[in-house]
Amino acid sequence: MRRNRIEAFSDGVLAIIITIMVLELKVPHGEGFDALRPLLPVLLSYILSFIYIGIYWNNHHHMLHTVEHVSASVLWANLHLLFWLSLFPFVTAWAGENNFAPNPTALYGFVMLMAAVAYYVLQQRIIATQGDYSLLKRAVGKDLKGKLSPVFYIAAIIFSFIEHRISWVLYVLVAVMWLIPDKRIERVIDNDN
Repeated sequence: MRRNRIEAFSDGVLAIIITIMVLELKVPHGEGFDALRPLLPVLLSYILSFIYIGIYWNNHHHMLHTVEHVSASVLWANLHLLFWLSLFPFVTAWAGENNFAPNPTALYGFVMLMAAVAYYVLQQRIIATQGDYSLLKRAVGKDLKGKLSPVFYIAAIIFSFIEHRISWVLYVLVAVMWLIPDKRIERVIDNDN
């Protein structure tokens, strides 16, 4: 299979995930801005999760740009990633609607951790399929951000039962870390051309 089919399917799933998340934002009862105050946790969790989905979409696009053909193992690894991403609306709503309480905060982190693991598995399946000299292997290099993110997620899960606000700071830090444009794949592709 060529990569365009897996890209189109993944893009569609991610668009649906974002749609489901935004549907969780309920219209406030009242016309003043003070009516928005009780919805602030839901809105903040939505914004953070939207950013995460955007990060995954962007990195997924760049990663698949290094692939010409997709194997069955890559398809399954991609579905594994999409499964964990499809849980974002649930954990986002639960965390937001419960004012970032410890259990929802921990589950939010667990889903983020599993999405990161699934992304790594997909990346490794692509590298295994394409070979040791693949564009992706050269682009990823030591992948410090990819290795640091799960550590932050695990710390955030632990902190959710100690001081859950620290967990949310860690979730935001990971998002900020990934928001910084990553040109590794683009550089490798440009150097090959």
